[in-house]
Amino acid sequence: MNKLLSCHYNMDTNRVEARFADGTTLAIDCIAIEDEYGNTPAQRAELDWLLYNKPLEYAQLVLGGEIEHYLLLGCDHGRLED
Repeated sequence: MNKLLSCHYNMDTNRVEARFADGTTLAIDCIAIEDEYGNTPAQRAELDWLLYNKPLEYAQLVLGGEIEHYLLLGCDHGRLED
Protein backbone atom coordinates (compact mmCIF):
# COMPACT_ATOMS: atom_id res chain seq x y z
CA MET A 1 0.00 0.00 0.00
CA ASN A 2 1.17 3.48 -0.73
CA LYS A 3 -0.59 6.82 -1.12
CA LEU A 4 -4.22 6.85 0.04
CA LEU A 5 -6.28 8.27 -2.83
CA SER A 6 -9.88 8.15 -1.71
CA CYS A 7 -12.27 6.90 0.92
CA HIS A 8 -15.98 6.71 1.39
CA TYR A 9 -18.19 5.48 4.17
CA ASN A 10 -20.45 2.59 3.17
CA MET A 11 -23.47 2.84 5.44
CA ASP A 12 -24.74 -0.60 4.38
CA THR A 13 -21.62 -2.41 5.61
CA ASN A 14 -20.55 0.14 8.26
CA ARG A 15 -17.08 0.27 6.75
CA VAL A 16 -14.81 2.95 5.39
CA GLU A 17 -13.60 1.75 2.02
CA ALA A 18 -10.18 3.10 1.03
CA ARG A 19 -8.42 3.03 -2.33
CA PHE A 20 -4.67 3.42 -2.73
CA ALA A 21 -2.57 4.60 -5.68
CA ASP A 22 -1.26 1.06 -6.33
CA GLY A 23 -4.82 -0.25 -6.77
CA THR A 24 -5.09 -1.81 -3.32
CA THR A 25 -8.44 -1.47 -1.60
CA LEU A 26 -9.10 -1.79 2.09
CA ALA A 27 -12.25 -1.83 4.22
CA ILE A 28 -12.05 -0.55 7.80
CA ASP A 29 -14.61 -2.12 10.14
CA CYS A 30 -16.04 0.89 11.95
CA ILE A 31 -17.79 -1.20 14.61
CA ALA A 32 -14.45 -2.72 15.62
CA ILE A 33 -12.84 0.74 15.77
CA GLU A 34 -15.70 2.12 17.85
CA ASP A 35 -15.56 -0.86 20.20
CA GLU A 36 -11.81 -0.45 20.64
CA TYR A 37 -11.51 3.34 20.93
CA GLY A 38 -14.97 4.78 21.63
CA ASN A 39 -14.84 4.61 25.41
CA THR A 40 -17.11 7.59 26.09
CA PRO A 41 -20.23 8.97 24.42
CA ALA A 42 -18.18 11.97 23.24
CA GLN A 43 -15.58 9.71 21.62
CA ARG A 44 -18.27 7.65 19.90
CA ALA A 45 -19.92 10.83 18.66
CA GLU A 46 -16.57 12.05 17.33
CA LEU A 47 -15.97 8.78 15.49
CA ASP A 48 -19.43 9.07 13.93
CA TRP A 49 -18.76 12.69 12.92
CA LEU A 50 -15.51 11.67 11.25
CA LEU A 51 -17.23 8.83 9.39
CA TYR A 52 -19.95 11.00 7.94
CA ASN A 53 -17.94 14.16 7.31
CA LYS A 54 -14.27 13.22 6.88
CA PRO A 55 -13.90 9.54 5.93
CA LEU A 56 -10.46 10.16 4.39
CA GLU A 57 -9.16 11.69 7.61
CA TYR A 58 -10.81 8.88 9.59
CA ALA A 59 -8.93 6.31 7.51
CA GLN A 60 -5.65 8.21 7.82
CA LEU A 61 -6.00 8.37 11.62
CA VAL A 62 -6.85 4.66 11.89
CA LEU A 63 -4.19 3.45 9.46
CA GLY A 64 -1.56 5.76 10.94
CA GLY A 65 -2.27 4.52 14.46
CA GLU A 66 -3.28 8.03 15.57
CA ILE A 67 -7.00 7.56 16.28
CA GLU A 68 -6.50 6.93 20.00
CA HIS A 69 -4.27 9.99 20.35
CA TYR A 70 -6.77 12.12 18.41
CA LEU A 71 -9.63 11.03 20.67
CA LEU A 72 -7.58 11.63 23.81
CA LEU A 73 -7.00 15.22 22.74
CA GLY A 74 -10.60 16.02 23.53
CA CYS A 75 -12.76 15.03 20.58
CA ASP A 76 -12.65 18.33 18.76
CA HIS A 77 -13.36 17.61 15.11
CA GLY A 78 -12.39 21.17 14.29
CA ARG A 79 -8.80 20.18 15.07
CA LEU A 80 -8.58 18.59 11.62
CA GLU A 81 -9.10 22.03 10.11
CA ASP A 82 -5.94 23.44 11.77
